[in-house]
Amino acid sequence: MNITLWGVRGSIPTFNPGTQLYGGNTSCVEVEADGTLLILDAGSGIQHVNFSDNIHYDRIDILLTHLHIDHIQGLGFFKPLFNPAKEVHIWGPVSNTQSLRERLGFYFSPPLSPVYFRDLTCQLFIHEIENSTFQIGPFTIESRYVIHPGPTVGFRVQHKRGAFAFIPDHEPALGRNGILKDKKWLSGNELASGVDILMHDAQYTAEEYKTRVGWGHSTMDDALHFADVLQVKRLLLTHHDPSHTDAQLETMYARLKETNSYSFPYELAVEGKRIDM
Repeated sequence: MNITLWGVRGSIPTFNPGTQLYGGNTSCVEVEADGTLLILDAGSGIQHVNFSDNIHYDRIDILLTHLHIDHIQGLGFFKPLFNPAKEVHIWGPVSNTQSLRERLGFYFSPPLSPVYFRDLTCQLFIHEIENSTFQIGPFTIESRYVIHPGPTVGFRVQHKRGAFAFIPDHEPALGRNGILKDKKWLSGNELASGVDILMHDAQYTAEEYKTRVGWGHSTMDDALHFADVLQVKRLLLTHHDPSHTDAQLETMYARLKETNSYSFPYELAVEGKRIDM
């Protein structure tokens, strides 16, 4: 199983010249194994997925954690959606008010886009998920609701070579003083428990978080605490604040290492990084 990080920023793409190392694109991760391709979230980072007109994947599965714009803004520029030879499956959380197709339709329509759903020429399939388990090729995938404004899920991708959990927008710290006494009540516990690699929201410093409680994002310290409680083997800190430069992220990371001692390795997610499991 190969994992490639194509977008690790939160909220909006950043073109700040001080963000060249960690990258400026929003959420997108490519997972490939045994001839099957998954794309987790479709932020602006999806532009880096190396597709040509002769792509050898006949089927592509896009798994959306939620429909905030930074997680879907790359869809309109995704070439396979306009290729009649390609079968594209889009998976996303169910809503009590409108279907997934209707909600995505707001993006694929003016004034946000000149392209309508009816203009997509691929073989398109829309799947609504909740606390679900499903199979795509060699992958067993679990989706579970997590704490974040609006219907939001995280994913656990299981392959014979390991387990990868993807929870880019998450605020488990809301219950940190009580819920963590019993893991079964911890948001995201089924997704992250014992995984080989967890990619988790770590947008804020502890000081920044004081004025952003309830916004749906985590501090770096809380992401580490979450991973420790669930016995994660390796942690990738993601959803970097778009206003944080590389230098600021390095300073935050250095302070994190000075003030925390955990047995598992952890690091800042870097756009373009490839991990072979």
